[in-house]
Amino acid sequence: MALKSFVFMVVSLVITIKTFHVSTLGACPKCGNMEVPYPFSTDDTCGDSRYKLYCNNNGVLEFQSAEGFSYKVLSIDLAAQKLIIKPPDLVQDDDMCRTTDFSSEGLRLDENLPFNVSTRNTVILLNCSDNLLRSPLNCSSNSLCRVFEGKMLEGRNNACKSRLCCHYLKDSHMTSYMIRVRVGGCTAYTSVVDIQPQDPADKWNYGIELQWMPPN
Repeated sequence: MALKSFVFMVVSLVITIKTFHVSTLGACPKCGNMEVPYPFSTDDTCGDSRYKLYCNNNGVLEFQSAEGFSYKVLSIDLAAQKLIIKPPDLVQDDDMCRTTDFSSEGLRLDENLPFNVSTRNTVILLNCSDNLLRSPLNCSSNSLCRVFEGKMLEGRNNACKSRLCCHYLKDSHMTSYMIRVRVGGCTAYTSVVDIQPQDPADKWNYGIELQWMPPN
């Protein structure tokens, strides 16, 4: 009986110490010129491991998707509990129009982590199949994707131009854990945060805004 009590006491002490250690970890050092505020963690000595970011060898702060694709962190708003990551690059070779995260089928978040895609993102889909015409997305000639195409793809080859394209506002009725690209759907995308349609496309705030739940 005494042995059981001793074991229970030791286990309880270890759990308490670990909990105290996690709760007392402070903010991580800067990554390049970017602050890494708590609860974000770039290694085991700082932050909360559920809010993992990565500081690469070039001093660039990155967010990693569930599939292991890395996105550059553009900004962190601690008060609003939101961060903005850079959309993937467009790859245009001959007849190919894809984003660099195509092999991961776009952005997919780990649903066990405290992040989701916010509702302030307008997603622009490029090189879409006719299947999208049966969707509720705006694939019409006045879609914002045509504004993007006309301005931002100007002077490039036509791999992503003059194809079916669509846009949609990421709202609460959609899954908040992914922006999907695939064969049979659309193969490329970008995203704009808090879009102002009256502004020219080169003035839009390109990014993917993620929000996070605070630590317990």
